[in-house]
Amino acid sequence: MLEPEQLGQQKNELALYLRDLRRQAGLTGDRLSVRCGISQSKISKIETGRVLPSLMDVERILGALNAPADVVEKVVSLARLANTEFSGLRSSLRRGLHHRQSELASIEAGASNIRFFLPTMITGLLHTPEYAKASLATIPGDHSKAIARRLERQSILYDQSKRFVFVLTEAALRWPLCEPSVMMVQLGRIATLAALPNIEVRVISFGQTLLPEGPLNTFTVYDESLATAETFGGAVVMRDPRDVSYHLELFSTFEGYALSPEDSRGFLIALQEKFIP
Repeated sequence: MLEPEQLGQQKNELALYLRDLRRQAGLTGDRLSVRCGISQSKISKIETGRVLPSLMDVERILGALNAPADVVEKVVSLARLANTEFSGLRSSLRRGLHHRQSELASIEAGASNIRFFLPTMITGLLHTPEYAKASLATIPGDHSKAIARRLERQSILYDQSKRFVFVLTEAALRWPLCEPSVMMVQLGRIATLAALPNIEVRVISFGQTLLPEGPLNTFTVYDESLATAETFGGAVVMRDPRDVSYHLELFSTFEGYALSPEDSRGFLIALQEKFIP
């Protein structure tokens, strides 16, 4: 069984494999470039490991090399692993959680349409300072830098060139992470953000009809190019178009069972009142 830490570590192996296949086919980088429609400079960067090729890039290269079916299967599998990374909680703690916040900020800055599916907890972009602090309370260490960086990330919500969609379950909104007074403020913040023109908040309430699937984990999709899924042990980053497409379809499914944006905002306001001390 593949260990999570092995994900994303096949980049150099993939580069060497593709270079060897080109040489075995008796092609120069220039000739391969013409055959597969990828620039020679990119071919060179792929073969030296400076650029991670997408699954489409790999399939185009293999097609141009007339690679046999068994080789195609092996290299495509290798490419899928290279395009999937695992960011473990322990390694994040060693580096400092504020570095993870900077990485997220960079991903968010490069995306125009970001979709969040939140089945159990409220995501960092929506946190109040008190909720952010409570969300890290069980993790040992001083996380003041991480909290500050998380709150700084929230400025991107006001960038009108970007669109955010948050689909939350009622369970995520009700989860008693903080004192009622803190939860009340947190729900009020989400309701306020939901009024912004570039932000859509949708709630899957307990009163909805039967759902076809159970919400196994939190995930986020950035445009149509990247998906992340969070677990207790860390986060999986997926760049394979098939993985991204699957999560987009999954998001659309859950979104279809959520209340409308208007009803969701009313739901948030009503739920906020229930936390009034």
